[in-house]
Amino acid sequence: MQKITLKPSEESLGERIDKFISDNSDISRSYASKLCALGLVTRAGKSVSKSCRIDGAEEIEIELPDEKELSAEPEDIPLDIVYEDSDVIVVNKPQGMCVHPAPGNESGTLVNALMYRCKGGLSAINGVVRPGIVHRIDKDTSGLIVAAKNNDAHLALSAQLKERKAMRKYVALVNGNIKEDEGTINKPIARCPSDRKKMAVVQGGREAVTHFKVLERFGAYTLVECTLETGRTHQIRVHMASIGHSIVGDSVYGVKKEKFNLNGQLLHAKTIGFTHPTTGNIMEFTSEIPEYFENILKKLREK
Repeated sequence: MQKITLKPSEESLGERIDKFISDNSDISRSYASKLCALGLVTRAGKSVSKSCRIDGAEEIEIELPDEKELSAEPEDIPLDIVYEDSDVIVVNKPQGMCVHPAPGNESGTLVNALMYRCKGGLSAINGVVRPGIVHRIDKDTSGLIVAAKNNDAHLALSAQLKERKAMRKYVALVNGNIKEDEGTINKPIARCPSDRKKMAVVQGGREAVTHFKVLERFGAYTLVECTLETGRTHQIRVHMASIGHSIVGDSVYGVKKEKFNLNGQLLHAKTIGFTHPTTGNIMEFTSEIPEYFENILKKLREK
């Protein structure tokens, strides 16, 4: 059984234990709740429930159960493997594929495909629904995602993301003409108060920082490169919409009527970089913009 130790800060005082664990590790809140129920979360040597509050500087100790057979079913789904070894696997995910099972998308996900491909196992830190998943990209976003094959690799990669030592660059086509050549959007993101299915810029939300650089202008559209400093849910989509330049094809945060017939937003996770959790080597991978995305750019260039 593996142990994780988390030390609360003053900003954490009053937070529920399950939320504190989720915010300060790569353990999901629901899985943190299960660990509490199993007596695997302790403070000062005593087990705590998920609803206990952070009330001091005592370290929170979490025991992670040994990796075990997952309940989700492996599926023989073709994957575009960019890199793979005994610790990590980097996949170029197509648009339309969910990263992990969820209501309405119980099968056909990247997790199902990874379980079939990685018969030696995946990390168990995120529980049975998201094995191996260190970070996510949206269903209708294409591009690179790294998954971990064991808990040690998962924790190392998660720490790099938290400490902003991993690099993730996206390419997006947005509505409107961005006049600045580059810029930084630093706006907190949280669940939208009026629509819990959406994220929004919310005062008091979690810190979110996106750097953007203009790659090409098309008059009514702009091609940009976005570099994530943080990784909040829907971060690039919310941030670009917040400055009046929503991503083309985004049915949630974009314009109501699109000129192009699309199946999702034109957002592609083009580059990912990290330090290998075992070798310490700097790894960087790049994927090409999908054909449907490139075809839109070609039409805009021909005008």
